[in-house]
Amino acid sequence: MSLQKLNPLSAPGIDRRADAAGVSPASVRSPWARNFIKRDDTTPLAMGGNKLRKLEFLAADALREGADTLITAGAIQSNHVRQTAAVAAKLGLHCVALLENPIGTRAENYLSNGNRLLLDLFNTQVEMCDALTDPAAQLDELATRIEAQGYRPYVIPVGGSNALGALGYVESALEISQQCEDAVAISSVVVASGSAGTHAGLAVRP
Repeated sequence: MSLQKLNPLSAPGIDRRADAAGVSPASVRSPWARNFIKRDDTTPLAMGGNKLRKLEFLAADALREGADTLITAGAIQSNHVRQTAAVAAKLGLHCVALLENPIGTRAENYLSNGNRLLLDLFNTQVEMCDALTDPAAQLDELATRIEAQGYRPYVIPVGGSNALGALGYVESALEISQQCEDAVAISSVVVASGSAGTHAGLAVRP
């Protein structure tokens, strides 16, 4: 299985011919420091995003287990759910998404546009819940129902964040290390941490 990724480290002065090798630089400068950004927002599947790194490992495991359905959960506008649905569509798998509305809005542009619209385009089966109070248990219950319908489900946790998914960001850490050896020197790494899978993977230093 191949899910194409682009994995650039943004930096002024790196030859843009590196694009073909998946290292597509762009620069961000401040008056005080030279900043570099790992541009996983440029991954080519379903408008990009960092979740593809995790899903490459998780979807491969689903195929290895003979699953025909990916099940995951998130908010209505979840980027993780959107990329999971896109991966399922690319691999010819069914996808079931358990969605919550965490902000309680009834605004149409939140409930039916953006990522939610893409789920429909990817032919995703959407299940709504009041809140993801116990996502693991709720996903297991959903998987049981889907299995009773004759599917072979594979559950992907919120954010794709488990030990297997975190390997995607162990791989990213190795790439960053190699890019630093090749072209740049960095003194610190700043990362946003939500479901913590990206954080955990990067914490396993090469």
